[in-house]
Amino acid sequence: MPGVKTAISLEENLFNQVNQLANDMQVSRSKLFTLAVKDFLKKQESNKLLAQLNAAYSDSPSEEEKSILKAMHGKQRQIVAQESW
Repeated sequence: MPGVKTAISLEENLFNQVNQLANDMQVSRSKLFTLAVKDFLKKQESNKLLAQLNAAYSDSPSEEEKSILKAMHGKQRQIVAQESW
């Protein structure tokens, strides 16, 4: 896929750090920025997914869920009691 050119402004100190890292990694600045943005986007997607999971598991069980859990625990105790350890 062909690249799209863009211009960005950086503080001089950050620009120098980017240049140094690109040289150390033996990649172009464009490649370094591409890697950095891909990593950033992946982290943002992971954070979004984590937030969704936290929201899904943040609520307490409903009364129906509590009743089901209680029944499951009782059944598990019966099964375990029948085992000959």
